[in-house]
Amino acid sequence: MASTIQPLPTEVVYLITAGEVIDSLASVVRELVENSLDAGATRIVVYLWPQQWRIRVADNGCGMKIDDLQQAATAHSTSKIRSSDDLWKINSLGFRGEALHSLTTLADLEILSRPANGDVGWQVIYGDDGKAKEVTATAIAPGTVVTVSNLFGNCPSRRQGLPSATQQMKAVQAVIHQIALCHPQVTWQIWQNDKVWFTISPAATTGQLLPQILPQIRQGDLQELKLELPHPPNSPLPISNSALSLVVGLPDRCHRHRPDWVRIAINGRMVKSIELEQTILSAFHRTLPRDRYPICLLHLTISPDQINWNRNPAKTEIYLNELNYWQEQITQAIDQALRIDAANFKEAVHTTRVSKLLKAAEEKGGYNFNPKTENTQHSLKAIAQVSNTYIVAEHPGGMWLVEQHIAHERVLYEQICDNWQLVPVEPSIILYQLSPAQVSQLQRIGLEIETFGEQLWAVRNIPALFQQREDCAEAILELSWGGDLQTAQVAVACRSAIRNGTPMNLPEMQTLLDQWQRTRNPRTCPHGRPIYLSLEESALARFFRRHWVIGKSHGI
Repeated sequence: MASTIQPLPTEVVYLITAGEVIDSLASVVRELVENSLDAGATRIVVYLWPQQWRIRVADNGCGMKIDDLQQAATAHSTSKIRSSDDLWKINSLGFRGEALHSLTTLADLEILSRPANGDVGWQVIYGDDGKAKEVTATAIAPGTVVTVSNLFGNCPSRRQGLPSATQQMKAVQAVIHQIALCHPQVTWQIWQNDKVWFTISPAATTGQLLPQILPQIRQGDLQELKLELPHPPNSPLPISNSALSLVVGLPDRCHRHRPDWVRIAINGRMVKSIELEQTILSAFHRTLPRDRYPICLLHLTISPDQINWNRNPAKTEIYLNELNYWQEQITQAIDQALRIDAANFKEAVHTTRVSKLLKAAEEKGGYNFNPKTENTQHSLKAIAQVSNTYIVAEHPGGMWLVEQHIAHERVLYEQICDNWQLVPVEPSIILYQLSPAQVSQLQRIGLEIETFGEQLWAVRNIPALFQQREDCAEAILELSWGGDLQTAQVAVACRSAIRNGTPMNLPEMQTLLDQWQRTRNPRTCPHGRPIYLSLEESALARFFRRHWVIGKSHGI
């Protein structure tokens, strides 16, 4: 049988703009692990001896025949591309055919491999030219084991310029975490100095895997979404449509001090794309508290003709054709994930312990809870008001407490953003003792203001929502203290929303619930505060011991 690993034609080598970057233990691990995934591995074991500059990666992939093994480390040899056309339709994680050859020039390389249908495995030791110098039959399970020893041994200055072993191990862990999130079905076991360092168990989805990597995140804090996408209209149609997988941390439950968990993957590889990262951050605008950032993992599976991998040596920075199209699809997907509707009511339920709230409800319960009620438009039915502040709503899965002021603030904010309107006011609103900066700020957001006397200013138009407010002057004064138009819109919404302590009848509460559920970002107010608390029916059942049998509950 002919070898599947072959040298690339010279013209293809010239088209590859940069070689593999082998500059650390982490980069070696990345290259070897990507080869394992390309081989179809579902279990990968990584052994690390940082002080000895030695790495071993073992997998249960398809393995290699002896012909392939002898060819594997020669320059520009790969099984993944054959011609220049293949550079524009790359589906594998590794493709240049340079990683193993680069390693032979920087370290001692040994590979043991046996194909799944092979009767015997082979051990090959390579020289520094990438050619096999020792070939021995050996007993090995199907799969491949690659050992890199004495890394940078022939170039001590390279070792001296690298971070400490501890920092390098952190980098290795980060690389494996990134790859594992892109391939959640794989089992991982990582050893350091002959001891198990960490493991990652396989999961059906990235969202189910994430709590293993971010232990402070719980499954109920996340929303997952997978969509089939049409191909961009201006591109040739591929064999199959594109897909978008999304894992978002719900903004009322989890967020970060830094944008370190805004992650983007394309076709199985974590990548950098400033444009797509900004798209994600913009989609979460005015859903999080100030100076907080979302948790969002985006994985696009798209036709290779949409991607140019060949402009970055480490294959970490990508360039997408039809960028505006992908940005639009991402924004729509995040909007869909953040909504609350019948399809994701289960995910909308808070998983936080609420025993104290339930105990208070037990002591003062006065509402008629009926979990079998007919569905309303969005499965939420207003049934009571608590302290003239919280709307009690029931749905088939339990009950919710909705804070009326910030729910209304979210409704008004989105209405204002969609239709920012300034209207004339008669008589004018008179303000006192404004500074030049305050006058300039009001003019910046579109208000007509002019001097009306010594230390007096007349405001000739106001935001439409201020028309019915008795505290209109105070509200305009608040707008004068700075910020852009969006900040002003938030302030207008906050000032105009129904205040806590205001009694509401059932129709008014139901109207507010219906309006709130139709907003684009119903989980938090524009300041990032959570709007509702959900009490799942199963939690209520556990608290009230509804699973007890009669005899047990009476102490029999």
